Amino acid sequence: MKRASIKDIARIAGVSVATVSYVLNKKEGSRISEATQQKIFDIAETINYTPNKIAKSLKMSKSKLIGLILADISNDFYSSIARCIEDEAMKYGYTILIGSSDENPDKFKKLTELFSEQQVDGMIVAPVVNSDESILKLIREEYPIITIDRYLKNVNIPGVMINNSEISEYICRYVLKKDFEEIIYVGYDTELPHLQDRQEGFEKGMAGAQISVKRLLVGIDRITADVQTALQENLDLASKKTVIYFSSNKLAIAGLSYFTEHQIKVPDDISVIAFDETEAYKLFPTEISFVRQPLIEMAKEAVQLLDDQISNYATDGRKITFPAKLIEKNSVQ
Repeated sequence: MKRASIKDIARIAGVSVATVSYVLNKKEGSRISEATQQKIFDIAETINYTPNKIAKSLKMSKSKLIGLILADISNDFYSSIARCIEDEAMKYGYTILIGSSDENPDKFKKLTELFSEQQVDGMIVAPVVNSDESILKLIREEYPIITIDRYLKNVNIPGVMINNSEISEYICRYVLKKDFEEIIYVGYDTELPHLQDRQEGFEKGMAGAQISVKRLLVGIDRITADVQTALQENLDLASKKTVIYFSSNKLAIAGLSYFTEHQIKVPDDISVIAFDETEAYKLFPTEISFVRQPLIEMAKEAVQLLDDQISNYATDGRKITFPAKLIEKNSVQ
């Protein structure tokens, strides 16, 4: 007969493997409620669970592992901040396990479960749309977790982000000081709050402006095709001096590729500002003005916040907001 495992107990109890391990190994400072602990002990006794003594001895101390769940590891922003987090975590003695959810809530959920099974001490996550329940489940188990770059409106946990609304508003003021006749905002049709904040800042900044304002919003599944179609249908370069504000680097790359294909010169024919930097900008003949996020500072704060959670779990939902900065290059004229 197959020996019962902690995975069996976790499945029957409806909790994570990490929670079962905390209880059965009687870890110091266990954060699990007495009712849940008793339930786990009862199930373990019922199914005749016998722990592996070697494995048990290894689990008595912290794993010194951190799970990092990014929204899209192919994006230069996330790969760069992952490196910064890894470097900072090493200073605390942590090793990073990295996963990419690809903006998919089901994949996000599976990654949280996988990391929980791997006994990570805590997680740093970039939430995706409809990932609320996956995070709330970890919160109910008092599992150390913080957010990076993003946040969810209905989930109160510590996190690190930038001033998305304020920097977008600043970009608008910067543009309005020049002699443009039109500004086009290219963003996402999304429920993600941090991206909504960017558009909200744009709306505030352009309120009452005396130039033409357009908003082109696309989904996340067909970025290149949708951006290029939207530009084809909305650009009127013959009659208006136009600046485009791309609210992410992936949107910017799609737009810049369209300009190259159609011999539209930046900044002679159109000016461009993009959110976040990427090595891909170097493929284009003009240096692109972009919004720079303080990745090293964000990584340091994220690891510090998570380490604090691991050492002394709290539900204060403390958010740390860093200022982003517009880096002026040659793409605005």
